[in-house]
Amino acid sequence: MRLEINDLHVHYGKIEAIKGISVVVNMGEIVTLIGANGAGKTTTLKTISGLRPVSSGKIVFDGEDITNLPAHERVRRGISQAPEGRGIFPGMTVLENLEMGKYHLKTRAADMKEDLEKVYLLFPRLKERITQTGGTLSGGEQQMLAIGRALMARPKVLLLDEPSMGLAPQMIANIFRIIAEINKQGVTILLVEQNAQQALQRADRAYVLETGVITKEAPAKELLNDPHVKSAYLGTGATEIFG
Repeated sequence: MRLEINDLHVHYGKIEAIKGISVVVNMGEIVTLIGANGAGKTTTLKTISGLRPVSSGKIVFDGEDITNLPAHERVRRGISQAPEGRGIFPGMTVLENLEMGKYHLKTRAADMKEDLEKVYLLFPRLKERITQTGGTLSGGEQQMLAIGRALMARPKVLLLDEPSMGLAPQMIANIFRIIAEINKQGVTILLVEQNAQQALQRADRAYVLETGVITKEAPAKELLNDPHVKSAYLGTGATEIFG
């Protein structure tokens, strides 16, 4: 299994947000995209998941060109996303939100139960709040719910967009511990994260994205000691202005 983004260009009207980037995510890896505000990180993930159209370039997943596939077909093939801002359904219960993770999938009752139990093992707090509506959860609990919903689709590749945004330090540490556990269970992860320090400590490889262009690619631990990365990104937060 391999996810390849080749010479990708993406526009918002006349604005070119992504300017010919190429990224590879191999089976079993945690790969992170780091970059400043407006670099195009969220746009990249949205384009991979089918929520933004490609201007030019190609996205190949597991040997198949998925550049023009609709988003729900990408979910069926094994790409699932927990979006920036969590994107849960605030009026639905925790259980209903999780069930929405399988909305486009043909699922037996036994599979639904099995996948719910896997999510509850990762996030016991969600099981405690199974009948509570999503909008009444804390920020950390909503992030757990967003990741849990994405996992219900049994992804081969999980796209995580700013999972620590707005969370307290203790919750951030917990979320990253769970991300590492998800990866150990066999899920490949492409991570966009404002907390570059945490992301680089957890990832296998990293790409630096600056105004829509990849400027560096290296093992994550190497970038932790890169002078430019240290001065530009470590210890600073970033949010996305595009989408």
